[in-house]
Amino acid sequence: MTTGILGGAFDPPHFGHLALAREALERFDFEPLLVVPAGDPPHKTVATPAEIRCRMAELAFADMPRVEISRIELEPGGPRYTVDTLRLLKESHDDLTVLVGADQFAGFRSWREPDTILELARLAVASRPGYEEEALSAVLVTLARPERVSFFPIPAHPVSSEQIRARVRDGLPIDDLVPSAVVVEIARLGLYQR
Repeated sequence: MTTGILGGAFDPPHFGHLALAREALERFDFEPLLVVPAGDPPHKTVATPAEIRCRMAELAFADMPRVEISRIELEPGGPRYTVDTLRLLKESHDDLTVLVGADQFAGFRSWREPDTILELARLAVASRPGYEEEALSAVLVTLARPERVSFFPIPAHPVSSEQIRARVRDGLPIDDLVPSAVVVEIARLGLYQR
């Protein structure tokens, strides 16, 4: 059984995240797909506490079969980097595949220990229509284990967590961008206000 891993800040989780998870579950038949909210991501500043982001992920993915929310990065002293998370997950899961977007893969060489990541897990790279294949190929040829990387197409879903936070700040609706339970939680907690 292959365990899929979908990591991210999920600040907030949105329909793009859900679409990626659905496509990956269909294509790779993961059992399960672990959604891993970042505890303290080293590559970006996240203002929303990890517990709240994890709760929103639980709400967003609640109705999706074969998806589990992992709190591995939320533990005190938990891993901050993908390679460290994979080392921990490898103790209880034999076969791991990490889902990343094409934009993330374009910067994969800057990740901590990218070649070790590919020893611990395969990468499944979701590519949207119109994404520059040359940029992906340029990364692929630099890797020690390029055969551990596969690409799969996903429909364009032009939404980002940053856009959603800006819409909330501006008092605009987000109902068509995030699951309704997440909309309610954002309003209940007063997240992303000015």
